[in-house]
Amino acid sequence: MNNKEIVSKLWKLCDVLRDDGITYHQYVTELTYILFLKMSKETGTEDKIPEKYRWDKLVAKKGIELKHFYKELLNYLGDECQGRIREIYQGAISNIDEPKNLEKIITSIDGLDWYSAREEGLGNLYEGLLEKNANEKKSGAGQYFTPRVLINVMTKLVDPKAGEKCNDPACGTFGFMIAADQHIKNNTSDLFDLSTDEQNFQIQQSFTGCELVHDTHRLALMNAMLHNIEGKIYLADTLSTEGKQLKGYDVVLTNPPFGTKKGGERATRDDFTFPTSNKQLNFLQHIYRSLKNTGNARAAVVLPDNVLFADNDGEKIRKDLMEKCNLHTILRLPTGIFYAQGVKTNVLFFSRGKEDKGNTKEVWIYDLRSNMPSFGKTNPLKESDFDDFVKCYCADDFSKRKQTWSEENPDGRWRRYSYDEILKRDKTSLDISWIKTGDEVPDCSLNELLEEIKTKTDSIVTSVAKLQELIAEVKE
Repeated sequence: MNNKEIVSKLWKLCDVLRDDGITYHQYVTELTYILFLKMSKETGTEDKIPEKYRWDKLVAKKGIELKHFYKELLNYLGDECQGRIREIYQGAISNIDEPKNLEKIITSIDGLDWYSAREEGLGNLYEGLLEKNANEKKSGAGQYFTPRVLINVMTKLVDPKAGEKCNDPACGTFGFMIAADQHIKNNTSDLFDLSTDEQNFQIQQSFTGCELVHDTHRLALMNAMLHNIEGKIYLADTLSTEGKQLKGYDVVLTNPPFGTKKGGERATRDDFTFPTSNKQLNFLQHIYRSLKNTGNARAAVVLPDNVLFADNDGEKIRKDLMEKCNLHTILRLPTGIFYAQGVKTNVLFFSRGKEDKGNTKEVWIYDLRSNMPSFGKTNPLKESDFDDFVKCYCADDFSKRKQTWSEENPDGRWRRYSYDEILKRDKTSLDISWIKTGDEVPDCSLNELLEEIKTKTDSIVTSVAKLQELIAEVKE
């Protein structure tokens, strides 16, 4: 049995919990509590777990005794243990009310082919579960899960190296840092090419993150542990004062959350030059300020279109970015690759300069959106979809870059704009498209189309209801 089959079996167990009213996300969190104990046994790392709360003790319990013991176990591991165990279990509460359901999940997990799972990598198995959860629209998990193929392409082009400090300030389940770790391992014979001190640095210090949502933070901790990464993952808001400590990085890879702060509040950071209620603009400020000014520090960031054209503070932040950094590349992403329907996104690639002035000379833009199909369940995004962009990017030497756009070839997707050309644009907008085509070609099933229509209809109904309430209040 391979990991894909194990993930499928684990996922089907969620059906057992439907009667308990448990959501997909709660299920993955619950699985994390249970899988941690099983995986600790399988990897021979149970020494930090008290003997009375190890896997063999859990699997021996039945019925109501199991339910009480499981609750006691969660409380103890979250309150009395230390380190990563305490972080994962802190505040843990079981959502499984029926003892028989809990028993079925534990016995089912115990009966899986764990030898094969170990061979393929327990970290890969767990990431498979996270991906399954993200692809299930009803889970709502896609909001923090970036498609693996996009993560891999961004990581490959940014090219993190051994000895560098890497960070994701909105880390979700830690996918970017897992990819960065794997990228370095691939280039160092699984770290065996490094000295003992260098290996310890990679394991203990190289990869860090920050996540605001407690349950997602647990998943990130578990993911990191299964990939033998011990770097600090903060449970905090990067846009609060706690985020001021997140700096001095060589590499940042991230996909910050979409939307505004609750109630349109501005960030509580007092060190932003341009405070705004737009979360993505604040994250962008944080990211380029968090990079070392050595001339080599670099970032790749997923951001929605509004960051490219927002006026006032948006324009000031774009200018500040281009002064402090070399914003050398923008990738216009196709639609349909994220959970939020219709959101248009980009990847910004930039490197921090040694000085804070005059770093951007030209911006290269690759349009992977215009005249492209909409990606989704029926047309999943593949790494091969990025092949032409990767070729044009010329990661080894930017001087080799050549435009595929020309007056003779107006549909060329790769085009250069000088800094002066961008400054002349209204609001210094970076939202640039030149391919004269219609909208993207929809590629979705009838059910998906109906689901999207229903979602939008529900949103309109909610908005109308709120508007009616406001009108009624005014009349009073």
